[in-house]
Amino acid sequence: MTTKLTLSLNKSIIERAKRYAKGNNQSLSQIVESYLEKVTSENPELGDPELDSIRGIIKLPKNFDAKKEVRKLRVEKHG
Repeated sequence: MTTKLTLSLNKSIIERAKRYAKGNNQSLSQIVESYLEKVTSENPELGDPELDSIRGIIKLPKNFDAKKEVRKLRVEKHG
């Protein structure tokens, strides 16, 4: 099942991506879907070797709160 997704991107990036898609006989949707599949894949055969090489380098605890850590770093930096 396909679902519509709205993205807000830099206009020049969209224009380059459209040219790339056209030059490769693909839709922009196909390219975005392929990329998202690669970066979220648990299966290395489906992923990009370069992305696979960095995926999983950092192991965070299950209870890690990114927003809390960012706030903590900002307080430390800006007092």
